[in-house]
Amino acid sequence: MSGVSNPYRYQYETVAASQTAQVLGDTGAVGDYVHRLLINVITVASAGVTLIDGSTSIVISTAASAQLGPLDLELNMAAVTGPWKITTGAGATVVAVGIFSA
Repeated sequence: MSGVSNPYRYQYETVAASQTAQVLGDTGAVGDYVHRLLINVITVASAGVTLIDGSTSIVISTAASAQLGPLDLELNMAAVTGPWKITTGAGATVVAVGIFSA
């Protein structure tokens, strides 16, 4: 990619199972961007995942809707009240891909 110093700016951050409001990026901020969430469901009964924009919770996955294995969700959302945070149940892990404040 000659002449392109930073063609892909996306970063990723892992979120382990049983995390509460883990901030994406070092500090997170308004305007941070979530491109996609890769959710791995390990145990259906406790596979809840919630994405939080500042103080606004967005339920992404619940035990009732979960299936074992990976789930790839494209979101393309910018934080309005920021920072982005993720809460996971004991049965799910997440890889968040996007542009997060350092």
